[in-house]
Amino acid sequence: MPDQLDLNLLRVFDALLRDGSVTAAAERLHLSIPATSRALGRLRRAMGDPILVRAGRGMAPTPFALRTAPRVRSLLEEAASLVNADFSVEGLERTFTIRINDGVAATLATAAVEATAAAAPGVTLRFVAEGTESTEALRDGSVDLDIGAGEVTAPDIRTAVLYRERLVGVVRADSPLGRGRRPTLAQLCRHPHVSASRRGRARGPLDDALAAAGLRRHVAAVVPTSAVAMLLVASSPYVGLVPERLAVQHGPGLGLRRFPVPADLPEIEVRLCWHARLDADPAQRWLRDTIRAALH
Repeated sequence: MPDQLDLNLLRVFDALLRDGSVTAAAERLHLSIPATSRALGRLRRAMGDPILVRAGRGMAPTPFALRTAPRVRSLLEEAASLVNADFSVEGLERTFTIRINDGVAATLATAAVEATAAAAPGVTLRFVAEGTESTEALRDGSVDLDIGAGEVTAPDIRTAVLYRERLVGVVRADSPLGRGRRPTLAQLCRHPHVSASRRGRARGPLDDALAAAGLRRHVAAVVPTSAVAMLLVASSPYVGLVPERLAVQHGPGLGLRRFPVPADLPEIEVRLCWHARLDADPAQRWLRDTIRAALH
């Protein structure tokens, strides 16, 4: 008689697809590796598909597994919402995957982890770096929350503004720039700059303001994130343009001084995004509220 699928087997399927490894799935589920391996065998028999196949040193999901994963995840979430009708934060045991860039993570992660651990010690926050802004990760459940700048217009994605941010200049404490007074645009252009851009762009809103004033800066380096920009500024004569929260929280420890930029630069909106199916999920709703509260 073929194996029957139950919720426990579906949880194993979900963990295997999330991690692509029997060992990692076993760790996520708090099972032994042999038990997880046996469960994979049962899944293969029940679904009539290999699920994971060897690919080099790792394992790769089959096309069937990739097509099935979003439906399985949705079923597990619906089952969890039924079980959690009497939701208890203290007893919650769950891993939430949060996609976030390291500039925002540097100012938000500590507060979010501390607030979460204080109320729900069984919760794990797994932060993953931005690699793409695709909403598919929210749809298929591989990412629970997305935190970053920019606006999402997909009808099945919910968003909320966490906070608004402005950019400030940062230099080493021994730099003459901005010492005791707000520098002019001309003074900014006398120093080499480091630009933070995940897409590798050297030009940004500051360049538009400089061009309007008949000025141009020299961008000596382009790095992927604001956090890396601050590290580079700390060991060079460069000027960096970074979010104010990041400069306030980590600038002094790096020996940096911040100053206002004499230009009308656009504010940055940092948003929290999640899929519509998780609107009513009590655990995720609690996490969203906790993250918002941790910022104030």
